[in-house]
Amino acid sequence: MEGGFKAGADIRERWKREDEEAREIRRREADWDFIRRQPPRIRMALECFIECGDLYVASRVAGLSIDEFNELRIKARIPVVV
Repeated sequence: MEGGFKAGADIRERWKREDEEAREIRRREADWDFIRRQPPRIRMALECFIECGDLYVASRVAGLSIDEFNELRIKARIPVVV
C-alpha cells in the first residue's frame, strides 16, 4: 500500500509544479496595462483566469459567455497553457 501512496504523492507534486509553471507563464505574458484599464469585474475575471487557468470560471466572474471572455483574454495577451 505504501508504494501506491508514494506514487500518488509524486503525481500530486508534479501537477502542483505544472500548475505553478502555467500560472507563471500567464502572469509573465499578460498585458497588465490592458488588464488594469478594465472595469473592476472584468479585471477581476482576467486575474482569476491568470491564477486558475479556467475559462469557464473566469467567464462567469466576468458575466460573459466563454467566447466573449476568450476575446478579452486574447486582447489581454494571456496565453492558454496546456
